[in-house]
Amino acid sequence: MDYPLNRRRFLELLGAVLALPGSRGTCGVADDQATAVKPWPLRLSTSSIHFKELPIEQACQRTADLGFEAIDIWSAHEDCPHLDDVAERLGPDGLRTLLARCKLKLFAFSVYRGGYARYAKLLGDAGGGVAIQGSAAPCPPEELTQRMRQFIDGLQPLVELAEQHDSYLAIENHGNALLDSLDSLKAFVDTNASPRLGIALAPYHIQALKASVPEAIRICGAQLFFFYAWQRADGAGQLPGVGPTDMRPWIQALAEIRYRGYVNPFMHGHPPLEIMTANLRTARDYLKDCHARLSPTTKAQTL
Repeated sequence: MDYPLNRRRFLELLGAVLALPGSRGTCGVADDQATAVKPWPLRLSTSSIHFKELPIEQACQRTADLGFEAIDIWSAHEDCPHLDDVAERLGPDGLRTLLARCKLKLFAFSVYRGGYARYAKLLGDAGGGVAIQGSAAPCPPEELTQRMRQFIDGLQPLVELAEQHDSYLAIENHGNALLDSLDSLKAFVDTNASPRLGIALAPYHIQALKASVPEAIRICGAQLFFFYAWQRADGAGQLPGVGPTDMRPWIQALAEIRYRGYVNPFMHGHPPLEIMTANLRTARDYLKDCHARLSPTTKAQTL
């Protein structure tokens, strides 16, 4: 993965700056006042559980045919067979081959069932990515700082696994959980010191609290590793452009923090395959339109 700024990616960016015309050999500072900029890219993925009735090969191909760049492969939540099938039948080399054939990148493994440790080696051997799992039981507000510290300390064996397998661990916010409110997101960010540990932000649950999704994005900042484009609504209305939420402020906030991951349209529930496909196509187009409407100032990224 290239969005958490690891050492290799930092050196690549530094080299690009130093190679610019007029750049000095120290600190990459230009001799004139020109500054290299490039737009913040909107990169899209979606989750294999949307096509859980299909074999993983067909789920990947359908994801690619819809124009998504990457995929989030789910373990056995709601009986999704994909990740366990990859582990048992394809292995890392087979998964690499499948993704290359479909021209897809591996973004994430969602491991709500099974946990990260079970799939850590597979994720690393397949090229690395983000593993997503939940947090812990909620606590009274006055205990939040202490409980968050205990929770993050307890994750250290998984963080070490992520380091070993060149991957990242993202904890999802959820209703009635330790990582839930804006205050809990801030407590997480303030406590966490590992570049391998971050947040998978689910706006559906933020909206349930009647809290601000853009504010949640800004709180997460560089520790935002995964973003669900997912609104609180019924059925297919959970998807961008299908339900009522104006997601332009969400995309703007993602651009402002220079989010390096993929934006992942998501819903729970399983409408018929062709309806799901059509709604994901709508979601894709809607998010691209939101991105196109960003102001040039918001889009610009200084290297």
